[in-house]
Amino acid sequence: MIRAGRLKYVQTMADLADALGKSLGTVRNTKPYAAEGHPAPISSPTSRAQLWDAEQTAAYYAGQPVPELPQTDDDEDLLDRHEAAELLGVKPVSWSTYKQDQALVDGVVFVPEGPKGTEHWPRRLVLAYKNGRPGRGAGGGRREGSGDMVPRDQILPRIAELLDADPAITVEAVADTLGVAKFPTAQSGLATVRGRRIADLVEAEPGLDPKDAARQLGYPNITHRRAVTVAEQELHARSAKPYLQHTADALAAAGVAQQAEVEVRQLDSGHLAAAVPLEAGQPAPALVWDERFGWRTATSRRHPIGKHTGTAPEGEGIRYLGGGLRPGPEELLDALRDGRKGTKRPKASIHEDLGSEG
Repeated sequence: MIRAGRLKYVQTMADLADALGKSLGTVRNTKPYAAEGHPAPISSPTSRAQLWDAEQTAAYYAGQPVPELPQTDDDEDLLDRHEAAELLGVKPVSWSTYKQDQALVDGVVFVPEGPKGTEHWPRRLVLAYKNGRPGRGAGGGRREGSGDMVPRDQILPRIAELLDADPAITVEAVADTLGVAKFPTAQSGLATVRGRRIADLVEAEPGLDPKDAARQLGYPNITHRRAVTVAEQELHARSAKPYLQHTADALAAAGVAQQAEVEVRQLDSGHLAAAVPLEAGQPAPALVWDERFGWRTATSRRHPIGKHTGTAPEGEGIRYLGGGLRPGPEELLDALRDGRKGTKRPKASIHEDLGSEG
C-alpha cells in the first residue's frame, strides 16, 4: 500500500529505470529490484504493476541505510484492489463489483496519475463502504415512499449487501427494497451475484460441486439452476483470465500495448472474447482474442470486439495472428513487429485443450 503522505514518493518501474540511468527493458531483464536487501515493493504482492518508495530506493543505491516506512494504518493510506478486497474480506474479483459504488468511483486515485495508472482507494473510503456502505443513505435501502431508482452501476453492489443480510432473499424483496424492476433487473442481478459467490467458493474449494456450493451459501433450491449457470460461466471466464492477462502484460512490457486489466467478455454465443488496446504507432488500434479463433487485429479502439468477432473476414485492417488458440506473447510480438501477414483463422473448436499458455 501507499502510506499516507507518501504518494509523492511513489516510483514505478519506469521511474526506477530513469533513476538508474538504464532503459526500462534492461531493468525488466536484469531485475535489480530482486537483489537481496533491495527495498520491497509498496504494491501488494499480487499486483501486476510494481511500485516502490523513491526515498527507500535512493538510499539503497547510494549505499545508505534504507529508511523505514510508517507501520501504523492511516485513513489516508492508499490501497490497491487486492488490499481493498482483503480489507473487505472478499476476493479481488468481487471488488470489481463493489468499486462501482459512487463514493468509491469519486474517490479513486490512479497511481501514477493518468489512464495507465493503477487504481487505489483511500482506506477511509474502503472502511466506510465496509461499515456504512457509502451511497446508501443512513438507513440503507430505499426510504419509505421513495420512488428513486438505484443507479445502474450500484445495483449489483446493493444486491450483494442484501444477500449478505439474507442469502435467501427473494426477487420481490430486492425489487421492493431497491426500487427496480423484478424482471429482468432484480432477477438477473440476484443470479449474477449468487453465481459469482458460488464461483468464489468453488475456486476456494477445488472439486466442490457448484450445486453443493449454492447449498453451503444458503441459497434456496429454486434459485440454484440460474445461479449455477452464472457460476459456470464465471468460472469459464476466470479460467481464460490468467493466459489473457499474461499475454497483455507481456505486450505492455514490450511497449506495444497499454497496461490494463483484461476484461473477459461473454458473447451472445456463450463464447469468451477479450481485447487488448495497443499503443499509438502499432499496426492496429487493438488486438482481440476469441476462444474459438485465437487472436486478430481490430479496426476500432472504442469497440474492438464488435458484434461478429468470430466471423470477421481477413482484409480491411483485420489479420489473424499466431497459430492456434493460445499462442505465446512472443509469437504475437513477432507478427506485430515484422508486419507479416497473419495466419489463416484456425479451425480448432473450443473442445480442444485450452489449458496451455503458450
